[in-house]
Amino acid sequence: MSDTTPAPVDETVTVDDPTTVTHDDERDESSFALFEGDEGRLDDRQRRALVALLRNSYVSARTHADEWRAVLDAEYQLRSRLNDLFLELHVDRDREVAWKRQARSESQRRGFPTLLRDVPYTREETIVLVYLRMRLRADTRPGPDQVVVDRSEILGHVAGFRPATATDRTRDEGRVAKAIERLVTARVLIKTSDPDRFRVASVVEVLLPLERLLELDTWLRTTTAQDHATTPDATTTEGDPIDGDDPRLQADETDTDDEGETDA
Repeated sequence: MSDTTPAPVDETVTVDDPTTVTHDDERDESSFALFEGDEGRLDDRQRRALVALLRNSYVSARTHADEWRAVLDAEYQLRSRLNDLFLELHVDRDREVAWKRQARSESQRRGFPTLLRDVPYTREETIVLVYLRMRLRADTRPGPDQVVVDRSEILGHVAGFRPATATDRTRDEGRVAKAIERLVTARVLIKTSDPDRFRVASVVEVLLPLERLLELDTWLRTTTAQDHATTPDATTTEGDPIDGDDPRLQADETDTDDEGETDA
């Protein structure tokens, strides 16, 4: 007779070693490795967008087309990485521009460490910025960065704010030239094939909302009327006002190798 006794059933459940289990998110992240030991969680496009945001005053559809598209596609991830550095990400989809700002601590006892140097624009730079913003406001042509300005018209506008007692025209024009250079570096002014003609970047509208524009315009006209040249104690060695009511714009300084885009 054959043995019909059923063989014993092994009811032991095999459980994978948790140290060898590969989760879906870890498997996805491993595909982002770009070099040995790379544990980053951003892909190549996103990392390039992050670097562009850190290196430049702003990223726009015009200045950094690929990086701008990456910002739109991965806004949450990029915002998170910048927040880790105590920075805030601002994205203006209408004007197609993204930029960073230093986050401000709500604590009165301990602030955040900073990566950006908050340096005020000079008086000449502020005058030029206000002029550029007004030109953009008055222009009705569609499309970004369509307004073009000449170096001569910038010099002429700033000259209108020169104190009546100022006599060193060469020095004053030198300050304006430096102001133009700085705004080119910051991509507020975009180079063209003519070294004396510049396109006005639409980012000026972000830097100077209407309320701030009117405030600065009033301040500039008031200080010009007061003729600072008669009160040397109220200026720095560069001739810039340093009184407590100075509302000049603050510029977040970042390191960049870019020297401005050149357009035909």
